[in-house]
Amino acid sequence: MKGFYKFLAKFNKAILPSMTKKGLDIAKAKKWQLALIGYRAFVTKKALD
Repeated sequence: MKGFYKFLAKFNKAILPSMTKKGLDIAKAKKWQLALIGYRAFVTKKALD
């Protein structure tokens, strides 16, 4: 299962936009942006476990 999350993390890095590189302020982020940040954090944590 860890291999799946590693693949998913690489896929996300290649496809999904990086909110930190855009200088996004978390306090002003929209709901979908917060969901995207949370999703990416979840996948990264699972890939590193």
